[in-house]
Amino acid sequence: MTPPDRRTSPHRREGTVPAPHRIDRLTARIDRLTAADYPDTVKGLAGLLVDAVDDNASVGFLAPFDQDAAVAWWQSRAPAVADGTLAVWVCRDTDGTTGGNGIVGTVGLAFTGNPNGRHRAEVVKLIVHREARGRGIARALLATAEAAATAAGITLLLLDTRTGSTAERVYAADGWTRYGVVPDYAGDPDGSLAHCSFFYKQLAAPTAPGGG
Repeated sequence: MTPPDRRTSPHRREGTVPAPHRIDRLTARIDRLTAADYPDTVKGLAGLLVDAVDDNASVGFLAPFDQDAAVAWWQSRAPAVADGTLAVWVCRDTDGTTGGNGIVGTVGLAFTGNPNGRHRAEVVKLIVHREARGRGIARALLATAEAAATAAGITLLLLDTRTGSTAERVYAADGWTRYGVVPDYAGDPDGSLAHCSFFYKQLAAPTAPGGG
């Protein structure tokens, strides 16, 4: 898939300087993964995914789901990271004590290559390790993805989540608009069907230098 053609597209910003974040009781940093460093993070990302499925989170997989399966799935995303159609950030615990390789959270932005959809992107795989929840990491990751989208000229973001989940409350509190609920949309890891809520958020176009 051809990546969106934008002057400020975030998938052309390899080597972005990571910014430190103070997230409640956890000192962490959020990094945008480059194609070069992505392979070294796959094991930690896989640990996050396994933890989410073990917690019965609806993230696209059914139990049992092991580390090898999670590694294979993240490895399959590498070409999209390399061609810029997928941007992935990780939140690392700076003392390295929580999660695989210190990775305690992740979020992605999936871009469309369709000419009529280059103004939009989808927030995908916002995951926080159970040991690190309740500290503002999800909101920090979401804000990071939104800021990168705005800088890239994206004006519309989309996402979906299990109806009634903690994530749904986070999105509603952060200004996302729920535009529909589909009953029995997807199976939880335990196989039970769950409703799914669909959200959008309109972003302000970036102001040109010197603009009013």
